[in-house]
Amino acid sequence: MVEVICPGLPASWLNAWLAAVGTTVLDSRIRLRWTTERTPTAVLCADETDPVAALAASWPDQRELASMPIALRWKETPPLPRKVSVDAFVARARATRGHRHSWTLSSTMTDLDLNQSREVRHAPFDPGVPRGYVMHHRLMQVHKFVDPSAQRLMDSFAGRAIRVKSNGLGFDLTRMGSQSDESDPTVDPVVEVLAFFGLALLPLRGAGIDRSSRTSFYSTAVQRGWRRVPGSKPEQRFMWPAWTSPLNRAAIDALFDIWDPDRKKVWSQVGVHAAWQSVEFESRADRDPTRGFGSERLAER
Repeated sequence: MVEVICPGLPASWLNAWLAAVGTTVLDSRIRLRWTTERTPTAVLCADETDPVAALAASWPDQRELASMPIALRWKETPPLPRKVSVDAFVARARATRGHRHSWTLSSTMTDLDLNQSREVRHAPFDPGVPRGYVMHHRLMQVHKFVDPSAQRLMDSFAGRAIRVKSNGLGFDLTRMGSQSDESDPTVDPVVEVLAFFGLALLPLRGAGIDRSSRTSFYSTAVQRGWRRVPGSKPEQRFMWPAWTSPLNRAAIDALFDIWDPDRKKVWSQVGVHAAWQSVEFESRADRDPTRGFGSERLAER
C-alpha cells in the first residue's frame, strides 16, 4: 500500500477533515486514516498506486460539475435559487433520482422540514452567503482556481499552497481575515472542492412534518454528524473523529453509524483516537451574514 502523509490536512481543521473524506468519494481506490500524533493529519492510502496521482486523474471537470442536480437550472425542472419551494425541490429530486451526484441535493437541502413559506430547509454546511449565491455557484467558482495536477494537489496536502481570494463554500472559519480591517476572505480551492465532495456522507433529514401553517414552530432538520447540545441557548454542533485504520468511503460511512461521541471509553474499539466539535463564528452585528465553523477538541487521546 502506498501512503502519503498530508500535514496540510489536520483533522482539527473542519474543512480539511471534510476534504480528506472527500478524496475517498472522488476516487474509490483511496483510503483514509489519521496519524496518532497530538494534532492528527490525514494519510491518503491506495493499493499499488500513488493516491495523489489517482486523485488527480479522477478530478472532476467543469462539465461534470455543471451537470450536478444541485445546479440552479437543470434540464426542464424548475430552478433552485437560494429560497427553494417544496414543489421545485420535489420536481428536481424526482428528475435526478439515480443520478451519481443526487447526494448533492440531500446533503444540502431537505423537504422533510419546511419553513412558514413552504420552502425547504438548508443544511448547516449550506449557509446563506452575501449576494445569495447558491452552493453550486460557489463550487463552480472555486473549482476554476484548481490546476488538477498531482503536484498542485500535493501543494495543498503539504500545506504550502497559496490561497486565493474567495469566500469558498462559505463556512470555513480560516477564510476570514482580521476584523480590524477590510481584508478579503481567502481559501485553498483544492480543500474547498474536496470538502464539497466530503458532504456526500452527510445527508440532511427532518421529521417529515409540515409546520408552514403554524404560527409557532421549530426546525426538525438535522444534518448527519450534527447533535443538539445543552446550553443557555439551544444549538447544534458537528462532531467528527480521527481513526487509525485506512478506511474507504463505505467504511467511513459505517464508522459514522457506530461511533458515539459521548462514549469516549469505547472509542478505541472502533479505531477512533481523537475527535472534535464545531464552534460557530459569533458575529458582532445583528445583521452580519458571516458564517464559519472552528473546532474544539472533545477529548485527549
